[in-house]
Parts: sequence; C-alpha cells; structure tokens
Amino acid sequence: MQRINLGDSLQLSQIIYGMWRLGDDNDTTAKHVQAKIEACLEQGITSFDQADIYGGYESEAILGSALKAAPQLRSEIEIITKCDIMLMSEKFPDRTVKYYDTSAKHINASVENSLTLMSIDHIDLLLLHRPDPLMDHIETGAALDKLVQSGKVRGVGVSNFMSQDWALLSSAMSSPLLTNQLEISLLNSAVLIDGTVADLQRQGIHPMAWSPLGGGQLFDTADQRFAPLRDALKVIADQQSVDISAVAVAWLLKHPAGILPVMGTNNLDRIKNLGNATKLTLSREQWFYLYEAANGHEVP
Repeated sequence: MQRINLGDSLQLSQIIYGMWRLGDDNDTTAKHVQAKIEACLEQGITSFDQADIYGGYESEAILGSALKAAPQLRSEIEIITKCDIMLMSEKFPDRTVKYYDTSAKHINASVENSLTLMSIDHIDLLLLHRPDPLMDHIETGAALDKLVQSGKVRGVGVSNFMSQDWALLSSAMSSPLLTNQLEISLLNSAVLIDGTVADLQRQGIHPMAWSPLGGGQLFDTADQRFAPLRDALKVIADQQSVDISAVAVAWLLKHPAGILPVMGTNNLDRIKNLGNATKLTLSREQWFYLYEAANGHEVP
C-alpha cells in the first residue's frame, strides 16, 4: 500500500483504519483489538484514527489497553486523534449543552488525557474536530505550534473546516496544517466541487475522507433511494471480483487530490479486505458512471 506524505514531517498509509466504533464491539479486549491492528498491518494499513469523544470517551482507553499488552505495535503505527467537541455525557454531568472548545487550556488538557489513555508519549497527528465559531485563531494557533515544538504532537490539522476556517487558523501558525478530514463519499461529494478540496489540492494537501461509505447507507437494501447507485457499484464490483465497498473507496482514491479514506468496521473479515480498494483502477468513464448514479442525473 502506498505511503502518503503529509508535508515533510509525517507519512500515513493510503487507507486509514477508523476507530470511532471500537467501543461498540462486543469484544473490546486487548487481544481482540490487537488482532484488528495486526489485520490492518498485514495490508500495509499503519494509520489509526481516534478522537477523544469516540465511544463515549472510551475508545482511546480501549486502544491504550491493547498497546500496553503489545507495546511493540506502537512503533509500527501512526495514531491520529482529535479534540474540541464537548459532549454531554455521564462523564461530564455538569455540562448543559454540546459545544466546541478550541481554547489553549482545553487543547492542552485533551492532549495530555489522550496521551495517558492511549499509553503513548506522542500523538502523530492531532486534528481539531470541528470549526469553532468562538475560536481565537491566535490563541489556538499558538497552542498547536507549542504542542508540535514540544514533541508531544508530530503534526496538526483540522477536520470539517471550510477553506476560510483553514486560512484563518493557518494565518496564526508557524507549523503547517497537514490535512483536513472531511465527509466525502459517493453520497456526500459536494466538497469535490464547492472549492473545499480544490483549495487543499492547490496547496498540495491530502484530505482525509470520513464516512467514505456514506455511513453504511450504501448497504441498506431497504433504502431504495440508493438502489441505482448500488446497482452501478455492483456492475463494476462483479467485473473486478470485489465487493461494492472496494469500488466505492476506489472512486475516492481516483481523485487527484490524493484522498485518504478513513475506514471503520469491527468485523475482522471486513478489516482484512480494506486494502482491496487500492488494487482497483477505475477509468474516467467508470468514475463518472458512479457519479451520475449517485447524483441521479448526468453531469451538465
């Protein structure tokens, strides 16, 4: 599997394993999590996506237990995590509303907590999870710069930012923002034409794609809205002897911006096949065939 350079300081695998559902599995033992990591590594998937809030604030600790039990794995993987979403939760009973916090105090506290929960001494890539309307870009930028300078974080980026949010934060930083993790899939492709991905591409920035399979909607056969797209995916999947998920991810990989899909599943068999998408090469006509099926009409 290809290695993708994010600036000069960090390489990630072309496909990233997303751990947002890690706590939903019936088996969250260190041994089972280790099996998932090893299944990824066998395919060249070395990058793992976390966030402080995943699994009701439990996912990072679940990964940490696995790394404690098998510490040799840490040197083989890159860990991505995120902060700034403040959920209402039993863990935080005093909160009265969901909100965002990009203050230096919260970012630093979140990083320290993530390091402790995951039993690691550095985070490979820290992302701000959502754009914060109350972000003081000078304060936030300085906090991110100091984390990189301290070595606690190798690189920083954002998630779900629009181009103007990116530009504002970047203007207050000496460290480069390395990526923007966006919702991108056949079912959510607006950022491919609204300038968001184009602006990243202009800067040589590789975007990440969360929910690259549309949150599982592609597989819900009871939902007839997406039946034409499923049929189109199946035509190509049958030709290539893969499942439709591999074709849907290959559609993202075709884009010249070098999109990095974040794939999440707890099923070991599915994890073992996550890399199949990298073995496919869609033609331009096939790409637009799927794009048309997803949009329900031909391009103008």
